[in-house]
Amino acid sequence: MKVIPKKAFRFYFFAFVVTGALVFGALQIKQPVITNPPVTGDIQAPAEVKVILRRACYDCHSNETNLRWYDKIAPVSWKVAAHIKRGRELMNFSEWNKLAPVDQKAKLWECLNQINAGAMPVKDYETVHTSSKVSEQDLNTLKNYLNTITGITPMDTAKLNARDKQYELLKNRATAITSLPKALNGVEFIPDYKNWQAISTTERFDNGTMRVIFGNEVAVKAIKDHQINPWPKGTVFAKVAWDQVVDNNGNITTGAFKQVEFMIKDKEKFVSTHGWGFARFKTPKLVPYGKTVMFTNECINCHRPLSDNDFVFTQPIKN
Repeated sequence: MKVIPKKAFRFYFFAFVVTGALVFGALQIKQPVITNPPVTGDIQAPAEVKVILRRACYDCHSNETNLRWYDKIAPVSWKVAAHIKRGRELMNFSEWNKLAPVDQKAKLWECLNQINAGAMPVKDYETVHTSSKVSEQDLNTLKNYLNTITGITPMDTAKLNARDKQYELLKNRATAITSLPKALNGVEFIPDYKNWQAISTTERFDNGTMRVIFGNEVAVKAIKDHQINPWPKGTVFAKVAWDQVVDNNGNITTGAFKQVEFMIKDKEKFVSTHGWGFARFKTPKLVPYGKTVMFTNECINCHRPLSDNDFVFTQPIKN
């Protein structure tokens, strides 16, 4: 082995340090522009809730970003700027007044769901900004707040009437569906999901719905083989949603059918949405969701924080 002379080693080391310093300095010349636009309508919530949101969410999801000195050093500053840009696009607490009340509740539920799944705050952000960590107590505070603004009314007359009306229509329907509806991205409705195995359940207490997730044979086999991250090609999930109907004793049953959503794993076919095809069919008429094919961006943006979990929120119930 050839030994590098001590003098030459010092020269190379010095050259390396100088080059690194020059590159680092050059990176600082052109920094991303990060500004705080005016707050047009901040979320109104109890003080204990606002404290958690400000600490854990506002740096990326508001117009009140607090940049630390280390957030302003390139190349970190470019990543921070990208986080802020995308965070404000997806949910901005400083423009809360632009959302309808039902959408505000949905955004809060999405926020809570992603925190509960460990997807938010983003881990590399939380590692550096340790104060953003959401504790179990914080999570319970957020859950309790959301429950107070989305409470379910026992024996809800509107939901009972909707359920009974839907049942009568289905019972008296003379003909079955002759052609299968298709989403704008080409995903066709899969009627056989009713014969699949239920693998998990979830609820949307922001809008009073309950959901059952069914998996096809590929999904069920993957669960048995413990091969779910990533899920294999051909995996299909069907998430079916109904109204929650609560009686005076607190018992919950299904109300009117709301929709069925599909997730189909095929990384070659669905490249733009990270290997998952999405489709949603609403009401018993199975009306495809979305005005353009770009509706899939809405779907993957919701699932994107779960990239380390193959973009899947609900995990199979373990037997």
